[in-house]
Amino acid sequence: MNWLENGEVLASIGQFLAEDIGRGDITTSSTVPKETRGFGRFLAKEYLVLCGLDVAEAVFFHLDPEAGEIETTYNEGDEVEEGTVFATLKGYADVLLVGERTALNLVQRMSGIATLTRQFVKAVEGTGAAIVDTRKTTPGLRMLEKYAVTVGGGKNHRMGLDDGVLIKDNHIALAGGITEAVNAAKLSVGHLHKIEVEISNWAQLREAIDAGADIVMLDNQTPEEAAKLVEMSRSMNPAVLIEASGNMSLDRVRMYAEAGVDLISVGKLTHSARAMDISFKIQAA
Repeated sequence: MNWLENGEVLASIGQFLAEDIGRGDITTSSTVPKETRGFGRFLAKEYLVLCGLDVAEAVFFHLDPEAGEIETTYNEGDEVEEGTVFATLKGYADVLLVGERTALNLVQRMSGIATLTRQFVKAVEGTGAAIVDTRKTTPGLRMLEKYAVTVGGGKNHRMGLDDGVLIKDNHIALAGGITEAVNAAKLSVGHLHKIEVEISNWAQLREAIDAGADIVMLDNQTPEEAAKLVEMSRSMNPAVLIEASGNMSLDRVRMYAEAGVDLISVGKLTHSARAMDISFKIQAA
């Protein structure tokens, strides 16, 4: 999938710029002659996993369809060391100045998510467990943030509520139980939709598997508890996928992977990743 060809992403870039520009950049228009050409350099001020250069390029293209392409020898997902100029851009100086902050905000945010995801992926290397994201994303940025997770080596969970059935504790309470919730979902959704059930003990695990759940989510279990539930699940139905979730941290995630789960969902990939320190320095060309 080419994420930048998605109309939602392209429309969002226009909204992001409109939010920042308002009635116009009065600083640039009053200090920089209109026809001045500029040369900008993207500088990594710390180690990072690069993500979002195409999005940054789209920001400048939105301001000026004749803007040049960002030039770089790096690819999405490459590791960039501190102090590295990893990309350059030539164009009208006013376009570079007006688009600078929006472009940087997006690259910094997306690179931050990719960098944190890469750390989690490396932490579980060799175990067979996959790191996946959640719906705990910034409103309006979900597609870009989930793309950044894949650049970092992770996988996407549901894109939205219409993307799969995930029966959690509130659904179970309102439906009258796990069996009732799973049966109702099976009658309602299409045959291609998988059904996942959040469980917190062995009785719920047994009920979910007996009801025909395709995936079980082990919610807020210790690694030792998770290992026991994995063993039970495998003995009942080896085809059921097992996901661990809840307050995952870099220093504990491998223990869950070694417990034998297939998936580990990490909300902090998108809700707590910090923006990477990147600058965009412009000089007259």
